[in-house]
Parts: sequence; C-alpha cells; structure tokens
Amino acid sequence: VQLQASGGGLVQAGGSLRLSCAASGGTFSTYVVGWFRQAPGEEREFVAHITPSGRITDYADSVKGRFTISRDNAKNTVYLQMNSLNPEDTAVYYCAERRGSYGSSRRRESYDYWGQGTLVTVSS
Repeated sequence: VQLQASGGGLVQAGGSLRLSCAASGGTFSTYVVGWFRQAPGEEREFVAHITPSGRITDYADSVKGRFTISRDNAKNTVYLQMNSLNPEDTAVYYCAERRGSYGSSRRRESYDYWGQGTLVTVSS
C-alpha cells in the first residue's frame, strides 16, 4: 500500500486548503483513514478519521467545526478540507490507513500505513 498526501502550502490566517490522500496497492475502501499532524518539536497528533463507508467521522477538538474529512472510494482518495486556518495549524500533515480494529482510531499506533506528509504553513 502506498499513500500519497498532497495539497499543502502557504496560506494566510483565515484561509483554506484542501489536502488529498491518494492510495494505491490495496483495497482502500475497506479501511479507516486518518489524518495526523506534526508541528516542529511536537509529537504527531490526531486530526480526524473517517470510516470505510464515510458515514462516521471524528475530529480533534482543536479542528472541530473548521476541518472536514471526506472520502471518494471510487478514486481511492480521502480529503481534508481545512477552513479558518490559524498559525497553530502549521504542521506537516500525514494521512494513514488502519487495517486492524483493536484500539482507538485516534491513536497513531493504531495505523499501519503512512503517507509521506505534506507541509501546511499558516502565516499570521
């Protein structure tokens, strides 16, 4: 399985970006996909996840109401729409695929495959 994250860039505070995570080499539509982020000097933290059908989503409190995760299984792609960005959202954003069902989808240890990350920089 290969995951390719893209869509990062430089944006002003209050702006928006849409990240994409494209998967290849597996049955993408049957697995939970999550987004995590890692700011400089910080640990990688949970942002959002989505179930295989797309019916259930979950968000970190820090992004709830501003970010939306969605997926298009026909395109093997998961999206993260980020609105009302602020400098605290600056980080490398990673997508990940979870194959198992044990443990929380909010924990990075629950995920089996990771993309390479895409940098989001929000200027004030």
